[in-house]
Amino acid sequence: MAESKKILSVIMGGGRGTRLFPLTKERCKPAVPLAGKYRLVDIPISNCLNSGCNRIFVLSQFLTASLHRHIQKSYQFDPFGGGFIDILSAEQTEKSNAWYEGTADAVRRNLVHFHRHGHDFVLILSGDQLYRMDFSKIVDQHVATGADVTIAAIPFPISKVEGLGLMRVADDLSIAAFVEKPKDPAIIQGLAISPTLQAKLTTTSTEKHCLASMGIYVFSREALRDSLDNNMKDFGKEVIPALLGKKKLFSHIFEGYWEDIGTVKAFFDANLALAQPLPPFNFFDRSAPIYTHPRYLPASKVNKCNIDHVVLGDGCLVTDSTLKHCVIGIRSILGENSHLEDVVMMGADYYQTEKEVLADKAHNRPSIGVGRNCRIHHAIIDKNARIGDGVSLSPAGKADGDYAHGVVIRDGILCVIKGAVIPSGFVL
Repeated sequence: MAESKKILSVIMGGGRGTRLFPLTKERCKPAVPLAGKYRLVDIPISNCLNSGCNRIFVLSQFLTASLHRHIQKSYQFDPFGGGFIDILSAEQTEKSNAWYEGTADAVRRNLVHFHRHGHDFVLILSGDQLYRMDFSKIVDQHVATGADVTIAAIPFPISKVEGLGLMRVADDLSIAAFVEKPKDPAIIQGLAISPTLQAKLTTTSTEKHCLASMGIYVFSREALRDSLDNNMKDFGKEVIPALLGKKKLFSHIFEGYWEDIGTVKAFFDANLALAQPLPPFNFFDRSAPIYTHPRYLPASKVNKCNIDHVVLGDGCLVTDSTLKHCVIGIRSILGENSHLEDVVMMGADYYQTEKEVLADKAHNRPSIGVGRNCRIHHAIIDKNARIGDGVSLSPAGKADGDYAHGVVIRDGILCVIKGAVIPSGFVL
């Protein structure tokens, strides 16, 4: 990108994250652990840094302590490059004492902070998506087309667009209409891209495609100010549709992997997909690495185990166990003769001392990690959970809901909440 292109990146910290509960019971969505060692917020931040966008604001509100701590420990800039990550939480002012009421409201209330930094463009991003994008391409297109707003869009086959916000675009990628989650097949057919645009896609599918909004926007500075000179609260539902016919709106087609981590099932599936031989998202790309907190943990130690398609984080200790199709997070400890299949284990925030382990035994309390002779299937084990010996956990045949000892079944997936204590012998 040319040096004259001055960009501010704004990452939305998300609302209450109810669809991702119980993983958001004690943290906001962007702070949820991902892929054994990362947090969701590392994805948009890394994409920004890899794209040369190093002036970043994170707008946060709910359960922000772990998010703030992670960002402060992970991203520290030298004084010469002009880069920063500034966390802006909802605050009381002379004009308002309310919390953020939506994405647009959050940005509107922080325009005063953005104006202190010279910029021509504002890049607005979600904090709970998994993808790798070079933002210089969307900004270059934004400039080339003279757009006021450019919206990143991903092509979906028309048979898979249910629940997505779709847009109708012309061959020059200008946006003519938005339709929120259409169900009528005739309407969906009418939103399909033209044969000219279809031919430009890299996909070999013969099925028609529609363009779905990714919730990633580039605004010219003045266009952002004008679009927020009202009481609208949300970009996707209110602000962007209201700009049709008033501002120049263009779409930017993105064809890489993209997953919205908005539900427990989406989180579970996206993590386990990383254990495939060729995962859809590549964390091994040295040209565009995903950054996170450097923890200086020891290498993981695996003693006499049977491991099949597993992602293993740093500092783990796994003994004489069987792991199949799992993601095992940092500092995870698993006892002998335990069997985990289709499990996302987030690990622990710290190692227990020998004195603490002995105290646990004296009080007949499991230590952090998974004990001996356990059977766990189709589950998410949140951080610092304590699972005793001989525990058996599976959601098979059970309804969604709350169960004993901090076990929750959501979207058909069993979740052990953060810090839960499951006594030895418990079966579900």
